[in-house]
Amino acid sequence: MFFAGMAILSTLMVPATARAEDEAILRLGIVSFLSGPAAGPFGVPAANAAKMMVGALNAGRIPQPYNGIGIAGAQIEIVLVDEAGGVTKQVTEYRNMIQRRGVDAVIGYISSGSCLGIAPVAEEMKVLTVFHTCGTPRIFEEANYRYVFRTASHSATDGIGAARYLVDRFPNLKSYAGINQNYAWGHDSWRDFEGALKVLKPDFEFKTHQLPKLFAGQYNAEISALLVSRPDALHSSLFGGDLEAFIFQATARGLHENTRLILTTGETMMFQLAKRLPDGLIMGARGPYGVFASDTPINKWFRKEFQDNFGLLPTYPAYMMGQAILGLKAAYEAVKTKDALPDTEAVVDAFSFLEYTAIGTTVKMALGEGHQAITGTAYGIFGHNEDTGAPIINNVISYSAECVNPPASTNTVDWIAQGMPGAQCD
Repeated sequence: MFFAGMAILSTLMVPATARAEDEAILRLGIVSFLSGPAAGPFGVPAANAAKMMVGALNAGRIPQPYNGIGIAGAQIEIVLVDEAGGVTKQVTEYRNMIQRRGVDAVIGYISSGSCLGIAPVAEEMKVLTVFHTCGTPRIFEEANYRYVFRTASHSATDGIGAARYLVDRFPNLKSYAGINQNYAWGHDSWRDFEGALKVLKPDFEFKTHQLPKLFAGQYNAEISALLVSRPDALHSSLFGGDLEAFIFQATARGLHENTRLILTTGETMMFQLAKRLPDGLIMGARGPYGVFASDTPINKWFRKEFQDNFGLLPTYPAYMMGQAILGLKAAYEAVKTKDALPDTEAVVDAFSFLEYTAIGTTVKMALGEGHQAITGTAYGIFGHNEDTGAPIINNVISYSAECVNPPASTNTVDWIAQGMPGAQCD
């Protein structure tokens, strides 16, 4: 059951049992793409994960250490908002959630543009806001926030991990190119990948970098330029419908036959579109999620529950949403009292520099004065099981958080330019 056709704003109570009239309620704003080209691969899986996780939390059905009812004993009510429509609209929707719908905290935002626009508004309104997916490093490297957190690594992790994978797995490649969306996410992703690649393999020859607009849909001109330049490797942080459209158009023209395609968000395609994808694509999941997640009790529960409810295995947007919800629960419960929900100021203090167990990894709120998470990441090569045809990932290399993230109080661009000193990649 997907959120197809859902209204832009709705309130969902996910009850476990009959509630007493005086039972505490935590009203949680959840923002995700429910319409548009990013909805199917990203927004809907994330929204489905939120509904599933909240239902399980309200019933106390998540494995330890999250088996306590709700959040700090309170039942959770969701106010679900569609992220489609642009930054200005999102700022308006955010204010409406707080002022008209009375949400206590917000978890959301896939687009880097949305996060950059929402962060100062959250700070102004003093509302605890957790970004679950957006990737630009600029949020906490260009400003300091008290009420804003991000429980996923930023895009430097993806770019550095991709560069390391190419050099480690394919040391004989000689040239590279890129195709990335022409906005904050695409620019930041390319900058960090190319910077890391120049450190790791200075003689790698640059061919071309294509920058189509966000949600372009058609990539014939860019594919022609890539075919002419014939790079050995191609980096792409395209996501959602853009990634799917590009891959179908590029593989139809044979781009993958002579060029290694490394797709930092590629894991979102591997189940739903498996029959249409060629073997050999290098895929990441923006961290240790999906097929790259550790086989923990929570992960086993999460995968089974998601597949039972929605008919597909969860991909990384679902993991990132679940990870954010568990982070919020961990922060609230670090300062909970017997009599009432802790206030926002106490929860914010507890969230800063928090380290907690997520679905398939450990999250450390180590950067951005304790507001920006670090995790490890992994890449592997997509293929199909010879006997069953099921999608699989081979040749996986995992990198620790300390290998692919800058140290605290260090600007990402500067750290990469300095040669990534102190990176721990054993």
